[in-house]
Order: sequence, then C-alpha cells, then structure tokens
Amino acid sequence: MVLSLLSGVALFLYGMLLMGDGLKMVAGNKLEKFLYRMTNTPLKGVALGAGVTCVIQSSSATTVMVIGFVNSMMMKLRQAISIIMGANIGTSITGWILCLSYIEGSKGWAAVLSTATISAIVAVVGIVLRMLGKRSVHRNIGNIMLGFAILMMGMQTMSGAVEPLRGNETFASMLTVFSNPLMGILVGIAFTAVLQSASAAIGVLQALSATGILTFASTFPIILGIGVGAACPVLLSSVGANKNGKRTALIYLLNDLFGLIFWGTAFYTANWFLHFDFMNQIMTPVLIALLNTVFRVATVCVLFPFIPKLEKLVCMLVKDTQEELEEEADLELLEDRLVVYPALAMGQCQRVISGMAKKVRKNVNRAMNLLNDYQQERFEKVQRKEDLIDKYETRLGVYLMRLTKKELTTAQSRQMTLYLSTISDFERIGDHAANIAYMSNEMQENRMSFSEEALDELNVVMQAVREVMNITARAFTEADQKEADKVAPLGVVITHLCDELKHNHVIRLGSGDCGLEQGTIFNDILNSFSRIAAHCASIMSAMQKADEDSEDIHIHNSTVYAGEGMVYYSYFTMYTQKYDFGNPGIHVKSMEAENEI
Repeated sequence: MVLSLLSGVALFLYGMLLMGDGLKMVAGNKLEKFLYRMTNTPLKGVALGAGVTCVIQSSSATTVMVIGFVNSMMMKLRQAISIIMGANIGTSITGWILCLSYIEGSKGWAAVLSTATISAIVAVVGIVLRMLGKRSVHRNIGNIMLGFAILMMGMQTMSGAVEPLRGNETFASMLTVFSNPLMGILVGIAFTAVLQSASAAIGVLQALSATGILTFASTFPIILGIGVGAACPVLLSSVGANKNGKRTALIYLLNDLFGLIFWGTAFYTANWFLHFDFMNQIMTPVLIALLNTVFRVATVCVLFPFIPKLEKLVCMLVKDTQEELEEEADLELLEDRLVVYPALAMGQCQRVISGMAKKVRKNVNRAMNLLNDYQQERFEKVQRKEDLIDKYETRLGVYLMRLTKKELTTAQSRQMTLYLSTISDFERIGDHAANIAYMSNEMQENRMSFSEEALDELNVVMQAVREVMNITARAFTEADQKEADKVAPLGVVITHLCDELKHNHVIRLGSGDCGLEQGTIFNDILNSFSRIAAHCASIMSAMQKADEDSEDIHIHNSTVYAGEGMVYYSYFTMYTQKYDFGNPGIHVKSMEAENEI
C-alpha cells in the first residue's frame, strides 16, 4: 500500500513537472516579459501572478522567476510582493484540475467523461504529437498532454492505494489526531516540505479524502500548514541571490505564515465560542479544492493593503551591509522622473558608469590576485561582484534605451551611443575578470601550478594590466584626455607581452617544464589579459570621440590598434622599457594595496 501510494506521488510529481515545462516552452519567454512589464500596479501584479501560476502549475516556479528579476534589479521588491500573492492564488488551480480524476461513470456520456477515457485520449494524442510532430511547438504540446495524462494516472494510483483504508478503524483514529490544530499544521508543513510542492500535497490530501473519513476538522489545519511548507524550495532557490532576492523568497514564506496565523487564530477563536456544525463534515476532493482556494484568496485580501508594510518588514529582517548600500547607491541615481530631462539623465548615467568602472577595476585586481594567492572566499567575492557588474549593464542599458524615445539633440544621441558601447566594454572586462578567477579555481581544484618562470612572467603582465585598468577608470571618471592617451600604447605593449609569453610557454612545453593542461590555462589567462587591454582601448576611444565633431562613431573592440604621433610613440617607448622582462624594477604590489586603489 505504501509503495503504491509513493509510486502515485512520483507519477503525479513527474506529470506536473512535464506539463509545466511544456507550457513554459510553448509560451517561450513571454511569461517573463509579462511578469516584468505588467506589474505597474499591485492589483495587476496579483492578477498576473495568479494567471502565470495557473499556466505553469507551480507557485514556486513563478516565485523563483520573480527572484531572478529582483536579483537582476529588473523588478522592484514591491512589484514582486503582489506577483507572489497572486502566485499563491494561482497554485490552487491544480486542486480543481485534479477533481477531474474523480469523475466516474459506466454508461453513456458518463463513461466518455470518466478519468480513464479522458486520460487515454489525452495520452494517445500527446504521444502522437511528441513522436510525429515536426515543429517544436507541437512536440511541446505533446509533452503537456502526456504530463496531464501521467498526472491523472498518479492521482488514480494514489486513490487506489488508499482505498483499502476506507474501513480501517486504525487509520480513522489516526486521522482524528490531525483534528488537533497544532498537529495538523505541523503535518502539513512537514509533508509539503518533503514533497516540495503545495499542489502535490493537496493532491495527496484529495486522494485520502476518497476514503470518506477525512473531516473538515482534520483537513483545515493541514491546508494551513501546506502553504508554509511550500516555501522550502523557494527559500532554497534564493541561496546565492542578493539581499533583494532573499527578501523576495522571504515574502513567499511570510505571506503564508501570516495567513496561517491570522486565519488559524480567527477561525479557532470563533469555533471556541460558536462550535461550528461543519467541523465533522466529510471532505471530498471538490471541497478540499474549494477550501484551499478560499483560504488563499482570503489571505491575499487581508494582506493586500499591507504590501508597503511587508516590504519594510523584509528589509528589516534582511539588512544591507554598509558595503552593499554603497554599491547600490549608484543605481539609485537612475531616477525615472529624470527621463523627461535628457541632459540631467545623461549626467546621472555618466556618474553611474563611473561607479561601474571603479567596481570593474577592483574586480580585475581581485581576480589576478588569485593567481598568486588563491582563497575560496576571494574567488566567491569575484563572482558576486561580477553579478553586480552585470546589473549595472542591465540597468544602464534599459535606462539609456528609454532615453532614445525622447527628443534628443545630435550631441546627446551621439553620447548615448558611446555610453552604450562603454558599458558593454566594462561588462566584458568584468567577464574576463571572472574567467581569470575560474582559471585560478580550476588550478586549485586540480592541484596544478605554473612554473616559477611562468609565474614571474605573468606577474609582469598583471602589473601592466593593473596599470591600464587604473588609467582607464581614472581617465573616464575624471574625463582626463591626457590619461586616455596612455591606454592605447600600453594596450599594444600588453598584447606584445602576451604574445611573447605564449611563445615562451611553448618552449617550456617542449622542454617538459610545464604540462599541457597548465599550458591551456596559461593561454586562456593571457587571452583574457589581451581582451581586457582591448576593451580599455575601446572605452578610451569612445571617450575621445565624444568630443569630436566627426560623424564617425565606430568603436573598435576586437583588438588594440597601434597609433601615430609623438605622444603615442613616447608612451609606447616608456611602457616597453617599463615592462621589459629583464627590468629588475618590476614587482607585484601587495594585494591589499591594489584592492584599495
């Protein structure tokens, strides 16, 4: 009996997963776009969250999607709260779908509408579409139908497994224990946490109701606990998210927790005085679906006016550190009300890009420091800061594109194009920093190391890369054209150094001083150094073109081009001498000092 019940649960969960994935594939990225765009009012957010969850059959999936938006700063926390409230309503639709599995009949149209007939037809059509469909949309629709059929089969299996319990006095007496509110709530929380699905927990409850001995008194506290237990997968999904992502996951928990406390207290207090007659009402699958929906809708109705208070509460529970407050301060400069004043908005964008430049420079330093002194916490910090850099690009890109819809002067349009190029270059530099960190991590995990000669050569190039990043960040932040003139010649020197190092490493490979795996990582690191120099040159080129009258605003970002003139030649000569491998004056500064620059 237990094995049959578990197999039914397994089929149910797989069917729900298959159906939800198929629906998401058919919809493509439209669901994400709707979630992002259609949440300008809390009421719309609730309706959208409910609608999307009805489609994908999982409030957890909707919430995880929303956590991604909040984590990437594409959606505000207050918008996420209303969507999560709607998702809690939408997840109850599964209970109503499961009621179809209890349609029975043996004659006429009743037989046609029976679960076995419907499931068989849906399964046959689904497998035909899955196997013979030439377009991906047809195959995905086939997956949806197969998922529905498997889900129905799982429900039938669960119902069949518990059928012998209908006349079992021991089981009936065990269910009466759930009539104790505290026990029922704990069972609901634990059971749903294990299944990691509120829909699955409701499905099992509906299957148990087929025995005819499940009462309202034992069902209601379990449903109260199911919502809280469903928060487990959402909380797990927030691991690694930023503070707002964690707050979003916490809202999912608090929404059901407050619903449990409020309605549990109100109902059982009222029952204490009024002694409701329906407490011993035998529950059916339809009544369980109805109770689940009513509870969730009522919870949202109570909490809806307190969305701003919920936002303040989760911000108090998950506080920002001083460092995080400073990091997010730049992005707050991109105010919506300034979009109608392009000149002011462009000035704000310049300040935010300057903040982005400083963070990129620091992350490049952190990544290179790992090559000499690998520490896991520093590696993880590089990845966290890379996520922040990506958010800068996303927010700046969206903000600048909004400005394109306004009336701009020729100079402003030109500046906007150059800004878009610049933030792309800074983001790519951040990607290369993350790649260098990954190479260091791979060497650490595989217990590999470079030869002393190779590491000495790398340190020379790293010092040059540090300098080109310092100059680039300083030149852009201070709009210093004289500093900008240094970047291209230093970038060419870095490229030549990387080419020379690759040649030297080939010689070491031939002599057996270094292994093939180290050689591959060595080349990847050098390629990242070259690309960082190229993107720095591209950023400076964009900055210099911003002050030119020429209509040509083409920005190169594939390589560093050698320049002309005495200024270029003097800097090129200086850096060639400074970063000569035989120069004893070259040294690597302390990591702490570099990180503070």
